[in-house]
Amino acid sequence: MIANIVTEFTDWLNDVAGNWWFLLIILAIAFLDSVIPVVPSETAVIVGGVAAGNNEQNLFLVILCGATGAFLGDNFAYIVGRYFSPSIERRAASRPKLAKRLDWARDQISSRGGPLLLTARFIPGGRTALTITSGLTHQPRRWFASWIAVAAVVWAGYASTLGYIFGDRFNERVALWLAFGAALSITLLIELFRHIRSRGQEQPGGAIMDEIAEDIVD
Repeated sequence: MIANIVTEFTDWLNDVAGNWWFLLIILAIAFLDSVIPVVPSETAVIVGGVAAGNNEQNLFLVILCGATGAFLGDNFAYIVGRYFSPSIERRAASRPKLAKRLDWARDQISSRGGPLLLTARFIPGGRTALTITSGLTHQPRRWFASWIAVAAVVWAGYASTLGYIFGDRFNERVALWLAFGAALSITLLIELFRHIRSRGQEQPGGAIMDEIAEDIVD
């Protein structure tokens, strides 16, 4: 059922990709995907790239809209983290395990720096956990926004360019799936590299997100 929904959604994106307002759809989906990881922002940007390859859209505008949506969405996720930070820190005061996770996350983001934000942008779900955690751990806003801007442009540029290149040589449907396959392969390689590097280390992102969910319920 989920596969059918994804296919129908992708077909719809293809059908409307030639309209000027499709750029607004790219922006909106990229924004939502930063907060709700199930929204297929990569697919929307790739379709935009395919449309640009078929002279139905402007590649620069596709990149601009994708990057803008991703930038705004990641910053919104950061704000969400900052909003829940006081309540999570109060919980951490009486929960040593949560306090340890917060300290670990703060140290990891501080020590690994911007490249961690750049890598996370290519990992659905991972980018949401990291951007919210950045807000939770009070990472400098200007530093965060600067790296997120770079990550958003790189992400949108790579996804749309893949669609553009394949769209220039193949029919629209084949181009979309080739581009999506290439994007998925790169994402999997990044995730594999991250997993190898972090093997044996406790990952706080998902656990902290669980604490946020508990806090909302309470």
